[in-house]
Amino acid sequence: VQLQASGGGLVQAGGSLRLSCAASGRRISSYTLGWLRQVPGKEREFVAAITWNSGRIYSVDGRFTVSRDDAKNTVALQMDSLKPEDTAVYYCAASTRMYSGNWRPSDFTTWGQGTLVTVSS
Repeated sequence: VQLQASGGGLVQAGGSLRLSCAASGRRISSYTLGWLRQVPGKEREFVAAITWNSGRIYSVDGRFTVSRDDAKNTVALQMDSLKPEDTAVYYCAASTRMYSGNWRPSDFTTWGQGTLVTVSS
């Protein structure tokens, strides 16, 4: 499966942004889909994921809501009440794992190209 993320941009603190990720090549219905982010000079970190089998949602922060539309082969990340520290490149990614107690970047085997989110203060 190939992933293409979009929707990044510049937003003021307190604002919202919705990222989208379109998949191609295979149906996403058998993948857990996630969003991770990376600040230059820092390690990539997990943000949110939604599993393929039960639709269970994992999120590190209640401000971030992940959703999927298997019919459209897309996954989205709604980000609200954004803070300057949320500034990062956001990646969508796919995993064959059904669940995890602690999602890590290494759990994801397929990555999109990333989209930059900049939150100004």
